[in-house]
Amino acid sequence: MILNIRGWDCKSITKCASADIKTKSRYRCKRDTGISAKYVNFPLYIITPPEELGHENITEFNLLGLFSDEDAKAACFVLFVLCYIAILSGNLLYLLTIRGSRLREQLMYFFLSYLSFMDVCFITDLLAQQKTISYNGCMAQMFYAHFFGATEIFILVAMAYDRYAAICRPLHYMVIMSRQVCYVLVMASILRAFTHSIMQVLIIIELPFCGPNQIDHYFCDVFPLLKLACMDTSLLVIVIITTTGVLSILTFVALVISYIIILSTLRTYSSQGCRKALSTCGSHITVVFMFFLPLIFTYVPMADSVSNDKVFALFYTMIAPMFNPLIYTLRNTDMKNAMRKMWCRDARFEGK
Repeated sequence: MILNIRGWDCKSITKCASADIKTKSRYRCKRDTGISAKYVNFPLYIITPPEELGHENITEFNLLGLFSDEDAKAACFVLFVLCYIAILSGNLLYLLTIRGSRLREQLMYFFLSYLSFMDVCFITDLLAQQKTISYNGCMAQMFYAHFFGATEIFILVAMAYDRYAAICRPLHYMVIMSRQVCYVLVMASILRAFTHSIMQVLIIIELPFCGPNQIDHYFCDVFPLLKLACMDTSLLVIVIITTTGVLSILTFVALVISYIIILSTLRTYSSQGCRKALSTCGSHITVVFMFFLPLIFTYVPMADSVSNDKVFALFYTMIAPMFNPLIYTLRNTDMKNAMRKMWCRDARFEGK
């Protein structure tokens, strides 16, 4: 393939892998000066954008999933379906229990109900796709994944603020955390998550994708897509790490510090009140660690470790949503009593 670009006659000297930066696909270019020919090797992405080379943007992507082996893929699919059923049933049971009992009057369960709802939406978005996904579908999936995930992050921050007000400022709790304040915090979480998600999409849609179209992941995410772009994306990788990664670290550190302050305040409480507060805060801290640590390992280290990114992503996309209802129920006496009263009562009525 010979190209005439900016005064150079260029011929491919390696198989063009969509100008993949990792493989350094290059073109050998010649300029005739009249005396002698000058040859220079250029990376393809430095010479010209893909549309000038006659390549159009690809219209669909293939998701490679967690494994390359077909038997492993089949077993993984069955496991994903079982996890989805567990996440859906567990979180819906948790939601219905809160809505159908007096727990809905407590502000902590107000936030927990939204957290469960986001877990259900998050996993539904990730699993509602086939092996092949269109370009627009991929952008939509990435947007919703970041939207629901970021909303969960900000709701966890709001829950930490609620526990801080309840334990460290008990006399002013009803003033600090009124029902209106809770609605404002949820709406602020949604708006911040929307802003974050739309920024990720705007970064990706400006990139040229001329092939290959195989995403080494089980859903569309920023780093795997950056690897397929037909241009140098090293600066964008730094931008993503700075925005998403550093934001995750700062949020995690702020949450840990807030819970340290809360736990230090519990020393002044009675033994019974201390045990109840510890059980509640212990559940929150467990969820925070389960969600944030894999998220940080995904978006802060080198973007080349996609295989590790897939494993880390399992924790905050599937494992954390699946165990959240259990974590918030097993050590929560109020929730266990509410479930017992609500569902056992319904079972007795059906028996009659």
